[in-house]
Amino acid sequence: MQVQPYVFFNGRCEEALAFYQEVLGAETVTLMRFRENPDPPGPGCIAPGLDDKVMHAEFRVGTSTLMASDGVADGKPIGSSISLSLTVDSPERVRQLFDALGADGGAVQMPMGPTFFSPAFGMVADRFGLSWMVYVAPAT
Repeated sequence: MQVQPYVFFNGRCEEALAFYQEVLGAETVTLMRFRENPDPPGPGCIAPGLDDKVMHAEFRVGTSTLMASDGVADGKPIGSSISLSLTVDSPERVRQLFDALGADGGAVQMPMGPTFFSPAFGMVADRFGLSWMVYVAPAT
């Protein structure tokens, strides 16, 4: 069994994928637009204007695969009940990713600093509203 995050970007999926490529070195593996659907949905199932929006994408960040879509592109913010966790190898890398994810419209949720479980931990929402926890795993 495998659990993979599927993130909906409400019309900003392509922009988000480019951002994660720049900031995290993400690689887009698959990208299909609504107009490319080999089994088009019936009338009224897809809102007008979505033809060029992303119906489904898969992208890799390190060894993790995530899935994404523009969804119905209704402009409603994505949910805040989850955070994606990035485990990196140094406090310097935590700072770099924390700052990059929080730039240009992002928001700090918990300032970066040492905790009882990590020498460097911080929480930030990126400009798409997706919450990230960035930290160095403790030495074992």
